[in-house]
Amino acid sequence: MATMILIIIYISFICLGLPDSLLGVSWPMMRTEFGASLSAVGPIYMMIAGGTIISSFFSGVVLKKFGTAKVTVVSTVMTAVGILGFYFAPSIHWFYLMTIPLGLGAGSVDAGLNSYIADHYESHHMSWLHCFWGIGATVGPMIMSGFIRNATWRKGYLTVACIQIAFAIFLFLTLPIWKKADAARAARKAESLPKESDTETTVSNEKHLLQVKGVKPVLITFLFYCAAESTLGLWGSSYLVQIKGLPIATAAAWVSMYYGGITIGRFFNGFLTLRLSNKQLVRLGLAILAGGVLLLLLPLPTIFTMIGMLGVGMGCAPIYPCMLHETPVRFGTERSKSLMGIQMAVAYTGATFFPPIFGYIAGITTIAIYPVAICIYTIIMIACSEKANHIFAKR
Repeated sequence: MATMILIIIYISFICLGLPDSLLGVSWPMMRTEFGASLSAVGPIYMMIAGGTIISSFFSGVVLKKFGTAKVTVVSTVMTAVGILGFYFAPSIHWFYLMTIPLGLGAGSVDAGLNSYIADHYESHHMSWLHCFWGIGATVGPMIMSGFIRNATWRKGYLTVACIQIAFAIFLFLTLPIWKKADAARAARKAESLPKESDTETTVSNEKHLLQVKGVKPVLITFLFYCAAESTLGLWGSSYLVQIKGLPIATAAAWVSMYYGGITIGRFFNGFLTLRLSNKQLVRLGLAILAGGVLLLLLPLPTIFTMIGMLGVGMGCAPIYPCMLHETPVRFGTERSKSLMGIQMAVAYTGATFFPPIFGYIAGITTIAIYPVAICIYTIIMIACSEKANHIFAKR
């Protein structure tokens, strides 16, 4: 039964990743049809991200009331409705309305499934889970590009919406399996840890989560991790072209290697979790990330810059999933349900706002500050991560 639920969660993350790259791939054709400017995609992206941040922040309350399974079903339906709305969109203004279910649905299911894995499964599953998100994020553009070749973007959205609807129906049919698994797990917990319920009741009544020792440095680490990851991906190609003088196609290929480094790194990180702790893997990731950033900073031949891009991708791989999986260990199972959503809301905030801020600063100065910005983010991550480790070691 536990294996069946794990398979469902893996498939869920593929579906979660499917729509994430559709907007960027389809926008050149979409904006031509609606006569929109290139920059008009910015507010649409920001509204989707804003909905995701909001739903992630409040996901703890929702999950406690309705449970992971029901929230996942409803969130998948909301995501499908948003994608289907893009297919039917009669004007550019329709997209703004559809960002509401799309953003709110994505944040709830993401936080819910990450929390469930962190509570009930080993660390390697968290790494592989985020690998499966990468599969969905890769397949989504492939589906869309197939329809764009035939001069239509709408059928790409329709296809992904149909996949989401079919999966929502499948999830609904599996609700009894989730219920049986939760009941069996609760029974085992009651037999093996009779005092745990009293402890968790006290923990669940904690009203000031941000005042809990260790929460703030962990949140800052999440903020700057996603700021670094998204800034690296969004502006890496521009940096390689304008500063290093690479051809556009070559620069794009090496940025793809950066994302490939994250995906492949998370696959192998799943095996490393069998030998190393989450804390050790986060430290290892930060060390590799710092080494990659150093290659970007130093005035070395261009090939070292490319190796640095791959290095920062490999370094990023274990940080996010291992920190998520460590949440119930650090803060307790019940408290982690709320903290998981808060962590992800902070992470989405970093991914949403830092890249545009960097772009504005680079626009009035120079994009040559790219490795300096990533270096600053990395230093803050290392400092806050080690501060959190020091707090939890005392505890």
